[in-house]
Amino acid sequence: MLEKAEALLQRYFGYPSLRPGQREAIQSVLEERDTACIMPTGGGKSICYQIPALLLEGTTLVISPLISLMKDQVDALNELGIKASYVNSSLDSRKVEERLSILREGGYKLFYVTPERLTSPDFIRVISNLHIPLAAIDEAHCISQWGHDFRPSYRNIESFLGSLVSRPVVLALTATATPEVHEDICEQLGIQKENTVYTGFSRDNLTFKIVKGENRDRFIESYIEKNRSEAGIIYTATRREAERISGHLSKKGIAAGCYHGGMNDEERERQQDLFLNDSISVMAATSAFGMGINKTNIRYVIHYQIPKNMESYYQEAGRAGRDGLDSECILLFSPQDIRLQRFLIEQSTDDEDMQAQEMKKLRQMVDFCHTEGCLERFILGYFGEKQTEDCGRCGSCLDTRNAADVTKEAQMVLSCMMRMGERFGKTMVAQVLSGSKNKKVIENGFQHLSTYGILKHQTILEISDFIEFLIADEYIKMSDGTYPVLFVTNKGRNVLLGREEVTRKEKMKTAQIVQDDQLFERLRTLRRKLAQEQGVPPFVVFSDETLKEMSGKMPLTEDELMDVKGVGEQKRQKYGALFLQELKAYKAENE
Repeated sequence: MLEKAEALLQRYFGYPSLRPGQREAIQSVLEERDTACIMPTGGGKSICYQIPALLLEGTTLVISPLISLMKDQVDALNELGIKASYVNSSLDSRKVEERLSILREGGYKLFYVTPERLTSPDFIRVISNLHIPLAAIDEAHCISQWGHDFRPSYRNIESFLGSLVSRPVVLALTATATPEVHEDICEQLGIQKENTVYTGFSRDNLTFKIVKGENRDRFIESYIEKNRSEAGIIYTATRREAERISGHLSKKGIAAGCYHGGMNDEERERQQDLFLNDSISVMAATSAFGMGINKTNIRYVIHYQIPKNMESYYQEAGRAGRDGLDSECILLFSPQDIRLQRFLIEQSTDDEDMQAQEMKKLRQMVDFCHTEGCLERFILGYFGEKQTEDCGRCGSCLDTRNAADVTKEAQMVLSCMMRMGERFGKTMVAQVLSGSKNKKVIENGFQHLSTYGILKHQTILEISDFIEFLIADEYIKMSDGTYPVLFVTNKGRNVLLGREEVTRKEKMKTAQIVQDDQLFERLRTLRRKLAQEQGVPPFVVFSDETLKEMSGKMPLTEDELMDVKGVGEQKRQKYGALFLQELKAYKAENE
């Protein structure tokens, strides 16, 4: 049976063999065992139910909370010649009825629904008369109250499956499950825990970095400038921040969009489509964006503020590099954001136990930001996976920046704060240190302090950046409230007393993720043109991974083209001649 599975994989998807984990999951499903599949984002979870759907008689039901992912996957499947459809709240009643009518006649191999649909009498009437050999439950962590995306509607799934004439095989899939959540998934869905396919959480193509004590806006500008042709997401903790960053980047001439839960459905969908179709390259968004976005060519994910927990962080960061190409995940850490997340946790629930649990997860996220060890090893450890060796590619493992002794400058800042009575914010302290003649500085008599103008050789911006560094390394803390003031910590007092030295590493340099490749860019241009003609996102035509391999192998015949990963029979027929024409033209021009 696995030979048939790999033949279908080659024919439809253009891949010669199943990946580790996919093989085991498909084998388990074909042997009619309910199975849990824990595999990282980009690991190919969808293949684990799409291939069995082609092998089994009847219609495979896919239960997913992700409306945007449904459309992406259905578009991609139909593009491959596999009959698939979905119903969700984005469709009007006429379209829902049309699709249910085709479903009733067995017209689809795969049918996608949200968990809320499982309680609809109309849907139950249709589905109860069908042969459903397999029910795939995507984002299965949503079933667990210990998970970061708990959805009560997921608790209806087990009773719905039990109400069918013949209970289908169940395949529960997730990319982010702690041991506790894994146990809950198996218990809720009646899966034997030993029937778990687990491939580990490591993503070899992702590089994790934490940037502390730097001006975040300037870092982002510099980073995007070096990677203008690449797609990326900037995650923020608030809607206001997403709008501000999007507006700021747009003024700089960068094609940036904005997405958050406060926007109306039409505008959210418009922004999402612009991003999926490569019309904008950067999306500034809250966590409302991206869950289920099947865009494979996202080269970087930047977190402008610390996320509330490791599950959210890893899931959001994991939206980079789904095609397997090198991508970056950068967290811009500033300690004052911890207060913001605490506030958001307090506002989200009155349940004290739940609050305590969320606060604990936030503390673990803060520990991650402060670790000097391997970042990937920390992440894997959080998900219960022991790794003895460092990854050798994260920001910590590759940090070769020189560190300068800045104890004297730190003492100047801390001393100035003490002399100002520890009653002011960062801007005021920077103004005094720079020797500003600002009205408020003079009114408070700070021009008479011994520390007034002691750093006048630096700009207010440079001093502010240095204060951010001292905050990030916990020599200074900020009070709560609308207008936070700075105060010296015990660690900072040790610096003032000469008991501790302060060293500061050079600024993190931004770099180009993908090296220039003229042929790759030409193939991307052709892909974009074809996608516009077809009315589908570019990655549905071919992934960046496929185009990279085309650029490297330079196939000039249809047989050679079929050796490129991601080129299946359907796509060869549809696009093969056009891409071969482009490849031959490039070769002729460069001979």
